[in-house]
Amino acid sequence: MNNAIAISKYLRISPQKARLAAGLIRGKTVPQANTQLQFCNMKGGRLIQKTLDSAVANAESQLDLRQENLIVQEIRIDEGPRLKRSKPKNKGGRHAIIKRTSHITVVVSRGEV
Repeated sequence: MNNAIAISKYLRISPQKARLAAGLIRGKTVPQANTQLQFCNMKGGRLIQKTLDSAVANAESQLDLRQENLIVQEIRIDEGPRLKRSKPKNKGGRHAIIKRTSHITVVVSRGEV
C-alpha cells in the first residue's frame, strides 16, 4: 500500500501526556493536522509535529505523493524505557522518581480528497 511511516524514539515526555495531543489529529488530513498542532499549546504537539513532518517528507520523496492528498492513517504513542531516579527522604529513605519516555509512530497514506 501507499503508506509512509516515521518513528521518533526515546522522547522525554510521558505517554499519557503525548496521547492527548495525538488524539487531536487522528484521522485528519495533513494540512488540518499541521494547523491543529501549530496552535496546540502542548509539548507533545511540538514533538508530534516533527514526526508528522518527517512522515510527510518520506511520502513525498519515496512514494511521490503530495502533502495535500495525505491523511493521518495511524498515530501511536508507545511507552519507552523509564529513567529511574531517586530523591533522599527522612531517616535514610528515598523516594523514587520515574521519568517516562515515549515512542511516537505516525503513518500517513493517500486519502480520498
